[in-house]
Amino acid sequence: MRSFRDAKTMAKALRESLAKKDTHLSHGEALELVAAQFGYDSWNVLAAKIAADSTEPEPGGAISFEQAIPIIRIFDIAKAKEFYFGFLGFATDWEHRFGEGFPLYTQISRAGLQLHLSEHHGDASPGGTSFIRMRGLRAFHAELMAKHYAYMKPGIEEPGWGLEITVLDPFGNRLRFCEQSDATTS
Repeated sequence: MRSFRDAKTMAKALRESLAKKDTHLSHGEALELVAAQFGYDSWNVLAAKIAADSTEPEPGGAISFEQAIPIIRIFDIAKAKEFYFGFLGFATDWEHRFGEGFPLYTQISRAGLQLHLSEHHGDASPGGTSFIRMRGLRAFHAELMAKHYAYMKPGIEEPGWGLEITVLDPFGNRLRFCEQSDATTS
């Protein structure tokens, strides 16, 4: 799926799609709309973010990796929203469907973490585990407990290398939020 780094491609696709419906945008207008969808004030702000976020390949090589984005299988949009937005505090970045009545594919995010939720049966299998490194785990735990979510009351575990909270979504997927202690940071 596309990220903000694909903004120009997304703007072009938006223009072409709208043109088929007799709605015409300039390239600049399309870029501004894409920037707004990602929550930026203007195309210039998004372009600066793209430039600042570019990663350098390993010394002497052309290989580099970016952060992985887990794809999580969902079956019920209302339950997914209650869990991911209401309980965990995520927000929608964008949504995609191939047409009316088709399955949802969406990107959600919170504090730098991005997840893709998909109703498409071929995208992921339910029951997977996502290992999520984070800072501020105790504050996150306090926030979750204050929400009084009826279906989940996670505790903090201390596996010896740091702190961990595991939550189970309504579809059997585990999200393991982990904060490594300073003593084991490498």
